[in-house]
Amino acid sequence: MTARDTLFASIRQSLGVTGAEPARRAAVAERLASHPRGVIPARGQLPPAERVVLFAKMVEAANGTAAILADAADVPAAVAALLRQHNLPMQIRRGEDPRLAALPWDKTGTLEVTVGPSDGHQLVSISHAFAGVAETGTLVMASGHDNPTTLNFLPDTHIVVVDAKDVAGDYESVWDRVRESFGVDALPRAINLITGPSRSADIAQILILGAHGPRRLHVLIVS
Repeated sequence: MTARDTLFASIRQSLGVTGAEPARRAAVAERLASHPRGVIPARGQLPPAERVVLFAKMVEAANGTAAILADAADVPAAVAALLRQHNLPMQIRRGEDPRLAALPWDKTGTLEVTVGPSDGHQLVSISHAFAGVAETGTLVMASGHDNPTTLNFLPDTHIVVVDAKDVAGDYESVWDRVRESFGVDALPRAINLITGPSRSADIAQILILGAHGPRRLHVLIVS
């Protein structure tokens, strides 16, 4: 038996089941097929423009920063300005996302853009989010070559671009979009939900940013 087999066998033994009971298997199959929706808070149920404003507000409430841009072409200049503001090297790492690749990076002059996953040596990364959730200011990141998961967690500063049209009011709406976009049989290997920079207050209830990931999260919302 593998470690996985042993783990599940222990759980079944504690529950007094075998895993082959028809009623239990039918209940699981029905739940997987029907995708029941959870409780949906009213906070994010707003018109699109107000939803984007709430999203930006909630990003900032979670110790992140946010800016709303009029056009995707403004992203490189906004990135360069952020790097200068924090006295960071003019270097960023991105994945193979075609939306990021199409941006006019050359117009920033000295900004160096490299492509690929992070190996832990990059200070700044940029990703494109699959969606945003207005009710909590959460970014929904789909893993893959377009936006490697390592870019979410290894660099000290993480910049994320999200389209205003992809900002949903609630999580359930985003999960519907995930299934529609990828298909239930071809989902990404991971979906990361990111709310603010990495932080912890485990020791003496003192908030520390960058405890186990980026200490700075900046969100660029493209309207």
